[in-house]
Amino acid sequence: MTHMKKQSLLANLVLAGALAVAVPVFAKPMSANLPITHNVKVGQTEVKAGDYRFLIDGNHLTILNGKKTIAEADGRWEDRDAKAAYNSVVSNGDGKVIELRFEGKKSVFVLPQ
Repeated sequence: MTHMKKQSLLANLVLAGALAVAVPVFAKPMSANLPITHNVKVGQTEVKAGDYRFLIDGNHLTILNGKKTIAEADGRWEDRDAKAAYNSVVSNGDGKVIELRFEGKKSVFVLPQ
């Protein structure tokens, strides 16, 4: 192996190591089936009552009905004092989704108001 190839290989390994360290804990996409019991709004999108698949990748939420994207929004994870008793979609008085809770987890996914 030439000196140049060794340097290039070492640089790639260092870069790969740095990228692995930079990945946050919630980097693994999370997916859950959640029922919506009444029409709600996610961002500017009206979502009708029904069963949907919620996919959260980092800070991005995608709501799916089968393979069809129904709504998308950005949010953030926040910790709570207690674990959620069950999966739920929480909306405010205007029907706008404000957070998603997942059974057995203290972290909730919060959508901006």
